[in-house]
Amino acid sequence: MKLFPCQCCGQALHFENTACLRCGHHVGYLPEQERMLALVADGGAWREAGLENGALWRFCRNWELSACNWLVPAGDGTGDAPAFCPACRHNRTVPDLTDPVRHEQWQKIERAKRRLFHAIHRLGLSCPAPGDSHPQPLVFDFLADNPGSKDRVMTGHADGVVTIALKEADDAVRERTRVAMGEPYRTLLGHFRHEVGHYYWDLLVRDDDAALEPFRALFGDERLDYAAALDRHHHDGPPEGWQETHVSAYATMHPWEDWAESWAHYLHMVDTLETAASLGMRVEPAVDEEGELSAAVDFDPYRVRNPARLLSAWVPLTVALNMLNRSMGTADPYPFTLPDPVRRKLGFIHALVRGDTVTRPAPSPAG
Repeated sequence: MKLFPCQCCGQALHFENTACLRCGHHVGYLPEQERMLALVADGGAWREAGLENGALWRFCRNWELSACNWLVPAGDGTGDAPAFCPACRHNRTVPDLTDPVRHEQWQKIERAKRRLFHAIHRLGLSCPAPGDSHPQPLVFDFLADNPGSKDRVMTGHADGVVTIALKEADDAVRERTRVAMGEPYRTLLGHFRHEVGHYYWDLLVRDDDAALEPFRALFGDERLDYAAALDRHHHDGPPEGWQETHVSAYATMHPWEDWAESWAHYLHMVDTLETAASLGMRVEPAVDEEGELSAAVDFDPYRVRNPARLLSAWVPLTVALNMLNRSMGTADPYPFTLPDPVRRKLGFIHALVRGDTVTRPAPSPAG
């Protein structure tokens, strides 16, 4: 994610900002142009500050609930109600917003979801919403546990519906879950990226014979019994030596989970590299004589053709991020390694996202 300039005063604006702290203008994000606009009121709408005859905009309907800062054309919507933005129109179920705690948790969920959609749009991925006449639109349910029931909401994906358990927006609950499950990383944004990975497996791999064979050669045969694989994973844990072939222990459970974990890491990579590029970051340790820990992030990761360029910058950047966090006494933000088999999986995802031809990978020397 990059920084944006306020066109009125030059103040740096962040993706989540709703007002410029220097000049006081309301600001909103225009996803079609990937711009943050400083705004002035014009009747019941808004226009870009400094443009007397500029286009008119309204905030997404969820703006009034302090849950979105995206803009939509002023003519969109029904009656006095503005339209939902390209991210919020995918929502099917939200929690009871009369409860202030649930309202705040939902706001956290929406912040993470907008970052997800920024990446989806920048990658140029198809993202059908309800009402688009697509057989499997992307839909979100944000659900809270029912206090009167022993059943618990589980975060997951099924046939285009992504469910996010509201309790994942409670930092303390999420951390307890992370520790209990022995996970090195657990965030709201990570959940979104992982579950949407399942959705894009359906769109990009499931119905494409040309992609299925290369997928199976890298990730395994997804026709394996999922329930049996889940039981085996919970009973036996990951196989010995999994770190040499998978990005996480959970990725070893089933080829679908390997794909979703790899997909999430691909989105981690391109979005964080975009942030680093916008900050002009360079990593150049004086002790790095071979240059293995050095990188200049001076490119647009969403437009790179060769995935090796992404990886050559990603590894030094994550080493630097982890070192900085340790200096603050906090956990590594990226507690993962990327062995060659994982890099090949990321390269496969990169090719699919770009629409490049994918082929069955050559066998490794050991295979």
